[in-house]
Amino acid sequence: MNQTILIVEDEVRLAEILDDYLRREGYRTERARDGRRALEAWRSVRPDLILLDLMLPEIDGLEVARRVRSESSVPIIMLTARDEEVDKLVGLGLGADDYVVKPYSPREVVARIKAVLRRVEGQVTAPQRMIVGRLAIDADQYQVLCDGAKVSVTAAEVRLLALLAKEPGRVRYRAELLAASGTGERFADERTVDAHVKNLRRKLGSCADVVETVRGVGYRLRVS
Repeated sequence: MNQTILIVEDEVRLAEILDDYLRREGYRTERARDGRRALEAWRSVRPDLILLDLMLPEIDGLEVARRVRSESSVPIIMLTARDEEVDKLVGLGLGADDYVVKPYSPREVVARIKAVLRRVEGQVTAPQRMIVGRLAIDADQYQVLCDGAKVSVTAAEVRLLALLAKEPGRVRYRAELLAASGTGERFADERTVDAHVKNLRRKLGSCADVVETVRGVGYRLRVS
């Protein structure tokens, strides 16, 4: 397997349990107990996935996610003791690929990790490169370009754009986009798609207007 998971959790016992389960499944692990160390570990280790607690000393999980997302599309699964919908949407707006609420089963977390990594490793079967106006989507490489400049996006955001780009101008229902993004079903609803699109538009900058809203239905990519 040889994939590395960065566990960012300030509760030592929880981190030890997750570490043990993941190692038994064949993953390599690294651990960090606060946000500052999490960023240092992410930059030095370059893990395949980050398990990220929201409530951390030094720098909180949302800020860690924000900084990671400014440079990388590494999958992030957020861990939190808070179940409010606003936390979920804020987390997704920062590019989380999944979200698990405490108390959780370590087996469930491992299953979520496997599911996210499977999606990242190639669930998207769209053509390798699609160009819509000034926007280029490379689904195989999980890359998005605006006017030739690379945009830092998550795997879920690439999958969403890839579905829209398969047929530019066609309206896609939120439910279709939710399924394509591969977001965990336990917490996701159609508002999750709106959070992804809002985040995408912010990242796309001058190309943001390519993604059009069709009120009451869903989204499409504008054909110039």
